[in-house]
Amino acid sequence: MTVPDYIARMPRKRLAAAVLIRDDADRVLLLEPSYKPNWELPGGIVEADESPWDAATREVVEELGLELPLGRLLVVDHVHAYDDRPDGINFIFDAGRLDTTPTSFPDGEILSAHFLTLPEVAVRTRPQMTARIAAALEAVAENTTALCNHGVRIA
Repeated sequence: MTVPDYIARMPRKRLAAAVLIRDDADRVLLLEPSYKPNWELPGGIVEADESPWDAATREVVEELGLELPLGRLLVVDHVHAYDDRPDGINFIFDAGRLDTTPTSFPDGEILSAHFLTLPEVAVRTRPQMTARIAAALEAVAENTTALCNHGVRIA
């Protein structure tokens, strides 16, 4: 087997990167997308030859029109394969606080943005996403990085 053959047979994982943005009451900014029912953190898929931190920064600009300083890594979550999607890794970075709710959405994918408490987040997101956001909030409070397995914190 040649090196290119070996590399071609390596498994591929999808990568996604998001940011945790909070207000002064520690509510979490969630976005209502136009293309699916579940709300999300600002962020998205990491493109080819792009780092997760660059993807997170790019997505915030695309979705909110904001250039925010990216803080430390809060969550690394291994997501199992589901719904014909391969397994993947999700990253959440701290993007600090905003004192106003964004109202402009340049890319047209976002309908609205809202600061929500964790119980309010749970109503609008999948359980795995709610658990991931809870882990991110814990990581902020503990000044650490949370490791998760399909949304469940393991370290």
